[in-house]
Amino acid sequence: MKTFGLIFVLYEPTAEFLVNLARAQAVCVDVVVVDNSQEANLPLHERLRDQGMEVIFNRNQGGLAGAYNRGAARLLARDCDVLFLLDQDTNIDASFFTKMMEAGVALGGEEFVLGPKIYEINLKKCMAVFPPEKRFPMPVRIDNRASGLIPTLCIISSGSAISAAAYRRLGSFREDYFIECVDVEYSLRACSRNVPVCINAEVTILQTTGQIEKHGKLFTTNHAAWRRYYGTRNAIHCLRLYRSRWRLHWLITPLVLYWALCVVLFDTDKLRKLTAMACGFLDGLLNRLGTFEERHPHITAFCDRDERSLKNAGHDAAVTMTGAPE
Repeated sequence: MKTFGLIFVLYEPTAEFLVNLARAQAVCVDVVVVDNSQEANLPLHERLRDQGMEVIFNRNQGGLAGAYNRGAARLLARDCDVLFLLDQDTNIDASFFTKMMEAGVALGGEEFVLGPKIYEINLKKCMAVFPPEKRFPMPVRIDNRASGLIPTLCIISSGSAISAAAYRRLGSFREDYFIECVDVEYSLRACSRNVPVCINAEVTILQTTGQIEKHGKLFTTNHAAWRRYYGTRNAIHCLRLYRSRWRLHWLITPLVLYWALCVVLFDTDKLRKLTAMACGFLDGLLNRLGTFEERHPHITAFCDRDERSLKNAGHDAAVTMTGAPE
């Protein structure tokens, strides 16, 4: 494995996010920019193309998953050995790609899914991992690990590296998930097919998951109602989908209760968010996917009052099971 490319997802990018893109391109010559914004910024796209980057205007089709899939198709066509995923709010240093590629080689196989350690800025700690144990996997802290590969059941998509061989075998990201748990489902899919999923402890990136507010041992992401719907529904659907192999479905009840408790205690728009979560809970149990807007138009209209429209979704990093209470 010698060649790699980067899928960099944009959504209404600010100057700060474009700086992150420039830093990434400085150490990765093969960059595909997927713009998930609702309206095309033609001058920006032309400027990025002049700088040697390919630009795909995706208009948020399939959400974050759709952006990854469009970019992956282009990199696979160029025979890239490894596909890197990066969201616009993630800043990497010059050694990032080198250390991640070395970790891929260290695994000794053609198929792998790798992620860096994720330091959650607002929580001031690294996100925990779930070791691949079939009976009741429990979260494990890795804050003090500075080297080696740590097997895990799930990684966060931003900053991850997927070998081309693994992507071809596993297939595309689930666009019916749209945004939440896209990475969790893909990781569990890989684990269930014996594709190694690991955290590279030598690489740490800073990340934020929503506008997190910490309240003692509890915290809330302050996500809007539509995000609460997808987070609840996709988590339930995903954990149940792989329950015969990985017994993570025990997390469903405490996870949803924890999220609901934090909404009741700390969030605004409590009724809208709890309503969306209730819909997501039922849809997850009944295997009903698709967009919130299409499945529940009246409830979506109620939840969208005084909130950002569902059409503006799809640019944040997906929430993972590391958002569970510990």
